[in-house]
Amino acid sequence: MQSRDDASLAHSVQSLPAAAPAAMRPLRKSLVGDTHPLADSEASLPRRPANPATAASLFRSTLTPPGSRSASPAPSIARSPSRALAGSVFGGGSGGFHQSLVDTDAADSPGDPLNLILKSFVPHIAIHGSADVDALVADKGVRGGLWELLRPFGERVQGKVAIRDSNGGSRTWDDFAVRFTRFGDGVEEPEPGAGGVRGLPAAAAASNGLETAARDGGLIAQVETVVDRHLRYAEDSYMGITSPPTPTRQALDTDATSPYYALYLRRLLSGMPVACHESFAHPVACVIAISSRNPSPIEALRKLYAETTQGEKKLPVWVDGEYLRYYVLVHDEEGSDITKSMALFDQMKRHFGLHCHLLRVRSSESAETDDDSIPLPRSDWMTAAEELADIEKSDSHEDFEDPTNRYIFESDATAIRTFIREMVIQSVIPTMERNVSVWNDQVASRRRGISGRFMSLSKRFTFGGSSRGSGVGVGPTNNYDALGFYRPDTQEAIMRRLADFAFMLRDWKLAMSTYDLLRTDFQNDKAWKYHAAANEMAALALLIMPQNMSSKTRLETINQMLEQAFYSYHTRCNSLYGAIRCIILALELLRLRGGSGIDEAVRWGTRVLEARLIGPVGDALLKERMAICYASQQGVGSQSWGSRRRKSALWSVLGAEAWIAQSKFIQAQRCLNEARKMYSLLPGECGVQNFGAASDFLARLNEQLKEGLRIEFPARGDGGGSEDGSEEEEEEEVDEESETLNEGRSRRSSVIPPGAGGGGSLETAPLTALAPARLSDIEDEGDRTPPGKDGFG
Repeated sequence: MQSRDDASLAHSVQSLPAAAPAAMRPLRKSLVGDTHPLADSEASLPRRPANPATAASLFRSTLTPPGSRSASPAPSIARSPSRALAGSVFGGGSGGFHQSLVDTDAADSPGDPLNLILKSFVPHIAIHGSADVDALVADKGVRGGLWELLRPFGERVQGKVAIRDSNGGSRTWDDFAVRFTRFGDGVEEPEPGAGGVRGLPAAAAASNGLETAARDGGLIAQVETVVDRHLRYAEDSYMGITSPPTPTRQALDTDATSPYYALYLRRLLSGMPVACHESFAHPVACVIAISSRNPSPIEALRKLYAETTQGEKKLPVWVDGEYLRYYVLVHDEEGSDITKSMALFDQMKRHFGLHCHLLRVRSSESAETDDDSIPLPRSDWMTAAEELADIEKSDSHEDFEDPTNRYIFESDATAIRTFIREMVIQSVIPTMERNVSVWNDQVASRRRGISGRFMSLSKRFTFGGSSRGSGVGVGPTNNYDALGFYRPDTQEAIMRRLADFAFMLRDWKLAMSTYDLLRTDFQNDKAWKYHAAANEMAALALLIMPQNMSSKTRLETINQMLEQAFYSYHTRCNSLYGAIRCIILALELLRLRGGSGIDEAVRWGTRVLEARLIGPVGDALLKERMAICYASQQGVGSQSWGSRRRKSALWSVLGAEAWIAQSKFIQAQRCLNEARKMYSLLPGECGVQNFGAASDFLARLNEQLKEGLRIEFPARGDGGGSEDGSEEEEEEEVDEESETLNEGRSRRSSVIPPGAGGGGSLETAPLTALAPARLSDIEDEGDRTPPGKDGFG
C-alpha cells in the first residue's frame, strides 16, 4: 500500500469512498439483539451529510493505514511494523533479553500501541491567551484560538531532542512530543469515597463511587460511539459498491495494528483528565500570550499571570502552582509595526526573564490556491467528545465547515515549529530535568536510605495504625488530606511528580524505583486511587525498561502490580477508565515481550471481558487483539511447537461472533478469514471438522455472515429484481437534484473489493490478502463443502 505525504493528503480526500446514498443502503436487521445502553444513544444520531467528501475527511484516520500518513506536520521516520521480541524475557531465547521496548521498531511505528503509549504520556503545556490573540487566530480561520492552532504542531517536535537522565547520561529522541491544552480544561475533582478516607459515611462513599462510574462510563461511551461511527461509515461505503470486481479473501493483519483499535486506544488515552492521583495532565508550563494589537501589553500579561494563580480560572489546590510561565508575543505581520513589536519584546524580556518568544504570523486566512499554503493538519489527539461533536455537526448542518479543509501559510507553519522547538529545548525540558534532580536528591534519595525505610515502618505500625480507627482525623505523619488528595508540597505528591516527570522524560529506571516507593505509602494511607495509579505505572515502566532479572521473578512482580491496580481501580474506586487503561496498556506491552508474556496478556484481557467494563465495540476489538496476541507467538521447529494457532483461531471466531451481533459484517468476515487461515496451518487431524458443536457453530456464523453481506438495491416499478441480472438505471428526483442509481443483482458478496479498484474501493485496516477467489466460488462455498467439513479445518 503506497504512502501519502502531507502535501497530497487533502487532494486524496476526493478519492476516498463515499457513503452509500440513503436509497441504496440495504435494510439490514441485527442478527443478535443489542442490549447495551450505547445502542439507544447511537440510534438517535442523524445520518451523515449529503456531501461525501466532508464525511470522508472526518473518517480519514481509519480509511488509511496508520503508517501511510504523517502523524504530525513535522517529518517522520517510517519503520517496519512491530512484532514481539525474538528473544523474550518471559520465555526462551537470548536476543532482546536486555533490550528496552523503546529500542524496538514498534516504538516508531505509527498506530502501534507502544508508539501511542509513548505519545500519550508526554508533557502538557497549557495555553492562556488574551482576547486579542484569539481574534487574530480567528482571522486566520482557526476558531478555537491559539491552542487549536498550536496543538497539531506539538505532536512531534521538529528535529532531535536531547534529554539527560538521573545518572547524567544524555540521549536524543526524534519523536518527542508535547500536548497543548486549554488552561483550566479537563479538571477532575477528587472524591473522598474513592480515595478511602476514614470515617466517611457509607452512603456518601457509595454516591461518590456512582459519580465516578457515571463520569468514566460517559467517557468510555463516547470512545465507543466514535469508533462505531467509523465502522458504520466503512460498512455503508462498502455496501454502496455494486458488483465488485475480482474479490480477495482478506484477514486480520498480525503485523500491523487495526486502525479501529488504534483509534479506540488513541481516543481512550486522549481523555486523560487533570486528576489528583497522577500528574501527567498537570501543566509543566503555561504559555501566556498577547498579540501586537493589544493597547496595554504589559498590563495584559500581568493580568493573565494573576489569573493563573488566583480567581475562577485558577487550578485546584492539589495542582502544583510552581510550573513554568512562558510569555509569547504574537506579532501580526500584515497589520502591525515590527519595530514596535521588537521594542515590546525587549521590554518583556526585561520584566519576565528569558522565557519569552516573538511569534511572527500573518493575520489573513490562507486559501488552497495560495502559492505558499499547506494543509493545516488536524490533531490526532483530540478527545472523543471533540470528534463526536464534529461528526454530529456534519450530520445536522448542510453548510458544515470541514475542519480538515483548512490551510496555513508555510511561513507561519515554520514559525510555529521553530517556536515550539525553542520553548521545548530551551525552557520546558531543562526545567523538568532540574526539578527531577532536585526532587530526587532532596526527597526520594532520603526515602531510599535506611532512615527513610525506618520512617516508613514507624508510619505504618505506629501513627498510621492509630489513625485508622480515629474517624476523619489522621496521624501526625499522614499527609493524606481528608478531602481525598495530597497537597502539592507533601512528600508523596512531590515523589509522584518526580516519577511522572521521569516517565515523560523516558528515564524508566528512576520512574520505576519511585513508583515502587510510593506503592507502600499509598497503601498505608489507604489512598486507593493513588495506590492503583502507582501500581499501574510501576508495571508499565517495568515492562518498558531493559530487563535485568529472571523471567519468573519479573512476571510475578508485574502480575502482583497489575492485580493491585485493577482491584483498586475497579472494586475500591469504581473507576472504569483507570481499570480499562491499566489492563489494555499492560496487555500490549506483555504481547511485545513475547514468550509467556503473551499468555499473561490474554489472561488480563479476559479479565476485562469478564468484568464487562467495555461496550460492544471495545469487546469485539479486544477479542480481535487477543487473537493477534496468540498469532504472534512463534513456534519452534518444523512443527511450530509452542505456537498458539488454535487459540488464535478461537479468539478470531469469538471476535466474528461479536461483530455479527453488531451487524459489522466486514469486520466479522476478516475475523472468520483469519480463523480459516489459522486452522489451515494446523495438521488435518487437528482441525474442527471432527467436533460437531464447533462445526455447527462455525457453519451458523458463515450463514449469518452471508445473509448480512447480501446487497439489495431498490428495483424499478413493483420492486422486483431483474430476471436476467442486467443492470438498469433509474433517476430519482430529490430536492431538485437528480441522482443516477445503478441497480445490481441481488447477490451475496462475502469479500471486500481490492484496493486496486477505482473510487469505490475501501481502504481500511492494513490487510493480508489471501488467495483470490471468484464471486461464484464464494457464493456457493457452503454448498460445495463436503460432508463433515466446514472450511475451518
